[in-house]
Amino acid sequence: MIISVASGKGGTGKTTVALAFALSIENSQIIDCDVEEPNIHLFLKPEIKKEIPVTAVIPEVQKEKCSFCGYCSQICAYNALSVIKIDNSGDVLLFPHLCHGCEGCIVLCPERAMTRGEREIGKVKIGYSDGFEFIEGRLNISEVLAPKVIEKAKSYVKPEKISIIDAPPGTSCPTVAAIRGSDFCVLVTEPTPFGLHDLELAYEVTKTLNVRAGVIINKSDEDSLIEAFCRERGIPILLKIPFSRKIAKAYSMGIPLVKEISEYKEDFRRILEKIK
Repeated sequence: MIISVASGKGGTGKTTVALAFALSIENSQIIDCDVEEPNIHLFLKPEIKKEIPVTAVIPEVQKEKCSFCGYCSQICAYNALSVIKIDNSGDVLLFPHLCHGCEGCIVLCPERAMTRGEREIGKVKIGYSDGFEFIEGRLNISEVLAPKVIEKAKSYVKPEKISIIDAPPGTSCPTVAAIRGSDFCVLVTEPTPFGLHDLELAYEVTKTLNVRAGVIINKSDEDSLIEAFCRERGIPILLKIPFSRKIAKAYSMGIPLVKEISEYKEDFRRILEKIK
């Protein structure tokens, strides 16, 4: 079973909830798919056993075959190629950070002057903490192809385990890549107008992906806005975590919720049974 933990905005408590789930249930693994700023390692302090590079395809130009016709630059949707022609010679400029690796230029080059190359855009780390399996995707600085790193990290999901995916904040391509294929998505929100606005967006993503969802209200206080939204949409509220200085202090010290307040383990086990 794959359970993704997402939210419409950052800072709502996704990592708090993802960690609490993974540490409360047996036979689980956690996958940090917030590849632009992964932070689960700060809580688990795992011993890393393996690092796997993540690569993206880029075209390599064989200039002796190239006629500098410019067709590759015309078909590139991301303007990653620019062709300069001077008389019978010229040059092909590649901007690798703009290239999305679609291979269109390689396939459609009339002179067959493009070949398939690769460059590293990130890493997947696999490690263990007290026998608990930890997987992290990490995008290299300045890179933009987060979904490729997320998909690579998710390729290490073990079907026999309960996999908890900590998704990136927001509702853009990386979040979609993290949620896609999940059996259930836990949406973490907070009872504010901003929290409600972004919860609506995140819920629409789960509907589009045909992934069933439930809500956990973090920093719970005056929850009428969120409760009304969930009631109208028929979304179950799975748990409310109070606005607590004790929880915030533990988080700031790198202590997971269920290690600071062990009673929450039973809450998350009950949620798992509801999801099943």
